Amino acid sequence: MTPLTIRTWSGYPWRDEFAPTSSGKHYMIFYYAPQTVSVASHIALEEASASYEARAINFRETEQRSEHYLKINPKGRVPALVTDRGIITETPAILAYIAQTFPQAQLAPLDDPFAFAEIQAFNNYLCATVHVAHAHKVRGGRWVDDDAAIEAMKKKVPQTMAECFALIETEMLRGPWVMGENYSICDCYLFTIARWLEGDGVAIDQYPAVADHARRMRERPAVGQVMPLHEG
Repeated sequence: MTPLTIRTWSGYPWRDEFAPTSSGKHYMIFYYAPQTVSVASHIALEEASASYEARAINFRETEQRSEHYLKINPKGRVPALVTDRGIITETPAILAYIAQTFPQAQLAPLDDPFAFAEIQAFNNYLCATVHVAHAHKVRGGRWVDDDAAIEAMKKKVPQTMAECFALIETEMLRGPWVMGENYSICDCYLFTIARWLEGDGVAIDQYPAVADHARRMRERPAVGQVMPLHEG
């Protein structure tokens, strides 16, 4: 396999060239870390039958802050997807890119601008609101330096996560999948975030639709393929 070649342009890295796979198609490189939000994009790549190489980043050894990885993603976070046009970060953007690049997988209603906007709205809620609420438990130092304030943020997490999922349960999750009858990138994302509930002090059984969604997600082959890499 041809080594990854990275050049820097205006301070941001991009992929110079890709080695073709045996099918003649170019591959992508997906950077992830176990037990992180990168699960969502990883599932979507499998659902799309994408040609890609998965590379794990070891958070325990702070590899996300290494010189090499910061050339991939200066934010020092996962996921990151290296494509033939450049590097994409942020879960909603990666999910949308996968859906648009592999239309045959039918992971989003690409021919309906309004329906696609609804998908973006749901995914951005998970990103900008729910994920942030969860991060207050373990990443309080991103917002404040005061120890008492950090502890107060941690104590608030069960309440804020419960409120977020109450809204998802009653107003957003149409059933059987997030957007109704059609499976989409939203389902990859919701499944990933819902896995954090127990650790955040919230019982998923309070939300029957969310719990049922998680059960059916675990039955999908793509999820079964990905999860062993993320549970370590």
